[in-house]
Amino acid sequence: MVTDTLAMALAPAAADATRSVGGYAGGVYLRSRTKGLLRLAVLAGLPVRLFRPWWRMHVNRPFPVAEAFRSGRAVHLADAEEAMRRFPQLMAGLPYPFGSLFAPVSAGRDRYGVLVVLRTATPGRPVDDTDRRRMHATATRLGAVLADLDAAGTPVAWDREPAPVQLPASAAPPVRTGRLEWRVDTGAVTADAELCRILGTDPGAFPGTVAALEALLAPEDVYGLWAVARQVTEAGEPGPAARHLWLGGRDGRPLLLELTRRPEPPGPAGGPRPRPAHLAGTLVDPGAGPALATAADRLPAGVLSADRLGRVTYVSGRAETLLGLDRPALLGRVLWDALPWTGRPAYEDHFRAALISDDPVHFLAHRTASSWLSVSLHPGHDGMTVLLSAVDEPPYAPRSVAAPGGGLGSPADRAAVLYRPVALAIALTEAVTARQVSEVVTEELLPAFGGRQLAIYLLSERHLHLAWETGFPQGFLDRFDGVGLDARLPGVETLTSGRPLFFESMQRLAAAYPGIPLDAHVGARAFLPLIASGRPVGSCILGFDQPRGFSPEERTVLTALAGLIAQALQRARRYDSEAALARGLQDALLPHRLPRLAQVDTVGRYLPGTQGMDVGGDWYDVVETPRGLALAIGDVQGHGVSAAATMGQLRSAVRAFALAGHDPSEVMSGTNRLLIDLDPGQFASCCYGVLDPGTGLLQAVRAGHLPPLLRHPDGRTEVVDLSGGVVLGVDADATYPVTELRLPRGGVLALFTDGLVEQPGTDIDLGVERLRGALSALRPASLSAAADRLIDVTAQDGDRPDDIALLLAARWPRPGPSEGGDRP
Repeated sequence: MVTDTLAMALAPAAADATRSVGGYAGGVYLRSRTKGLLRLAVLAGLPVRLFRPWWRMHVNRPFPVAEAFRSGRAVHLADAEEAMRRFPQLMAGLPYPFGSLFAPVSAGRDRYGVLVVLRTATPGRPVDDTDRRRMHATATRLGAVLADLDAAGTPVAWDREPAPVQLPASAAPPVRTGRLEWRVDTGAVTADAELCRILGTDPGAFPGTVAALEALLAPEDVYGLWAVARQVTEAGEPGPAARHLWLGGRDGRPLLLELTRRPEPPGPAGGPRPRPAHLAGTLVDPGAGPALATAADRLPAGVLSADRLGRVTYVSGRAETLLGLDRPALLGRVLWDALPWTGRPAYEDHFRAALISDDPVHFLAHRTASSWLSVSLHPGHDGMTVLLSAVDEPPYAPRSVAAPGGGLGSPADRAAVLYRPVALAIALTEAVTARQVSEVVTEELLPAFGGRQLAIYLLSERHLHLAWETGFPQGFLDRFDGVGLDARLPGVETLTSGRPLFFESMQRLAAAYPGIPLDAHVGARAFLPLIASGRPVGSCILGFDQPRGFSPEERTVLTALAGLIAQALQRARRYDSEAALARGLQDALLPHRLPRLAQVDTVGRYLPGTQGMDVGGDWYDVVETPRGLALAIGDVQGHGVSAAATMGQLRSAVRAFALAGHDPSEVMSGTNRLLIDLDPGQFASCCYGVLDPGTGLLQAVRAGHLPPLLRHPDGRTEVVDLSGGVVLGVDADATYPVTELRLPRGGVLALFTDGLVEQPGTDIDLGVERLRGALSALRPASLSAAADRLIDVTAQDGDRPDDIALLLAARWPRPGPSEGGDRP
C-alpha cells in the first residue's frame, strides 16, 4: 500500500506523547483548508468511530484543543473537576473521569495544530513539570517535522476522516514466531518463512520490501509499525531498545511484533554516533490458546475481547451462543460493524466511558425484540474484555417499539442520551446567527439520537421556508419550501398544533399522510414544533436511516430541545434585524468617496467583525480643511446600533471642528467634551492629523489610539512616535499634545484600528510588528492595491472578534525628469 506521508509523520508523535506521559490514547488535530477549522488527523488507542462528534473543532469553540491552538499555550487538565471548571462544554459531551494534556504544534510563526494525550485522572494532583516538558518536546519535534514537509511541498492540512493508530502493547506468551530484518534507510526487509506464513503470504513470493510488508497489514497497523520503528531508532539509552505492537491478523487472531535495533558499526573517531537504521523483529502468534478457550467456555457468561481500536480478538463459545454468531463472523472485525446494535448512541456512550475513564462499565442492552443482555466492559491498556449474560426483559422496557432494538431501555440508557443534549443546550447559548444555530443542532443533536438527516423550516408571513438541510437527497425538500400553513403536511401540522409527531418508519408516515412524497430512506422521522414563548418560529425534521421506536424519555427530551432551538432561532432573527439596521446606519455614516488631490492619494478600508452580528464603531474620514488635508481614524467602545450611532456623532464632530479651522489639539479636545456631553460613560479612541500636501508637514494627535506607521520611499517602515492623551469621553479637561513630522514624497502613512493587529492570546505589539513588516515589503502598483494587500496579509483569521478600519495616505513625487517614479 502507499502510505500517507502526513499521517506517517503524525502517528509516531501521537504514540510517543502517549507513552512518555503515561497515557492510554493520543491524537493530533491539524488545521484544515477551511479557515478557522481544526480536524482530528490521527487518533491512537481509541476507536475513531466513537469520537465522530469531535472530529471537527472550530478554533473559537470553548474547548481545550481550540484554546491551545488559539493561544499558542499548552492546556493541562489533571482531572474531571478541573476540566469542568475550565471547559464545561467538553465535560458535557464526555462526562467521564480522565486527565488530558494539549500542546500546540508550531514552528516559528506557523501554527499547525494541537497534540493531545488522554490519561487516567489524578484528582488533587496537578500535571507535573516532567510531563509538561515531555509534551512540549514532542510537540516541538512534530512542529519541526511538519515544517520540513511544508517546505518540501507537502501541504500540512487535513480534510479527511481521522487515521486510526494502534499503540505499542505489552508482551504475550508465544505460540508461533517469525523473524525479520529491516533496513530502515533502504526499505529492505528480510522475512523468514514462518513470519510469511503467519501473515498469510507465500514465503517464496515475498519481494523483500517494507512496502510489501505494509501490504499485509491493516492501515492502522502500518502507522503503528512506523511509530514503533521511530521509537526504537531514536531511543537514547545504550544497548538494544525493544518495543511491542499488537497487530490484527488476517484470521482475526492478534499478533505481537517486537522490534529491536541492531548495533551499528562505530563512526570515525571523534565523529557523531551513527543513527540506527537496522532493526530486527520477532512476530509472535499467541493463537487462541486452548487452555484459555477451555477455561473461558466453562464460564456461564460469554467472554469477548477487543483491542483499543474495537477489533474483536477473542470470542468464547458461550459468547457465540449469546450473540448468535460464530467466531469467523466476529474475529478481526470492528465490534460496531460485527454487532450493529452496539453502535446505538446510548451504548456508544458506555464504550466511550470505559475506554476514556479506564473504569469498568455495566449496562443492559436490547439486542433484538426478544433478547436482552447484561454487558460488562473491562478496559485495559491493550484492549477491553466484554462479559455477556442473558437476562429477562426489564420492567421499564418500551412496549411500543416498531423495530427490534428501537428506543431506549435502561435508566443508564436514558442518562447516557442526555449527555449530548446538555452539550447542545450549552452550545446554543453561544450561537448567534441562524446558520450557527443550525450548525450546532447538526453537530450536537443528530449524534445524540443517531439521526442522519436534519431540516429546519422558519415561519415568515404564514409560510414555512427551508432555512437549513443536511442528509436529504439533493433537491428533495425544494417542493416543501414556501408551503402555507393550510397544507396537510407533518412539518406544518406539528407547528400549527404545537405537538411533536413521531413515525417509527416511513410506512407509518405514508399511512398517516397518503400521497406525501417520500425519499429513498426507510427510517423513522420526528417532526418537532419550534415555538418560543408561545410564538411559532418554525419546524424541525429529524430523519433516521432505519426504523426505530421513540421511548417516552426520548420524546420528552426532543420536545424540550425543540423549545431551546426555537428560542435560539428567535434570538438569531432579532440579531439579524438589529444587525441589518446597524450595518445600514454604519454604511450611511462611513465616507463613500475620499477627496482626490494632485499630490496626495488616500484610500480607506473597513471590514466588519465576523463573530456575531453586531457591527462595531470603527470609522475613518478624510476632509479638506483650511489648514490642510485632515486624516482621522477612530474606534468607539462596544458594538451594535449604539456604537454605530456614536461613531456617526464623533465623525460629524471631528469634521465640523476641522472645517472650522481648529488645530488638531483643539479638534480633539472639542470632540472629547462633546462626547462626554452626549453620552456620559461612552468612550472612544482616535488618531487625527492635518497634512500639508505641498510641504509634507503633518501635525498629529492621538487619544488612546494606536500610533500610525510611516513607510519611507526606500521601504523602511517605522512606528511613529506620536504623543498621546487619554481616550475620548473620560476626562473633560484632558489635553492632547501635537506632534509634528514630515511625510516625504513617495512615503505612505498608515492609520488603523486595533482589529487589524490584535489577535486573542497574542501580544498586540506582535500584530503591529507584523503589519509594519507587511507594509515595508509591499511593492504594489497603486495605493488601493496596497490597502487590499495589507488587509489580506494581516487579517488572516476568518473569524474576527472586532472590526477593522485602515486609512492609507501617500504623497507622490511630482512628475518630472528628476522626481518621477513608480508608486510604492
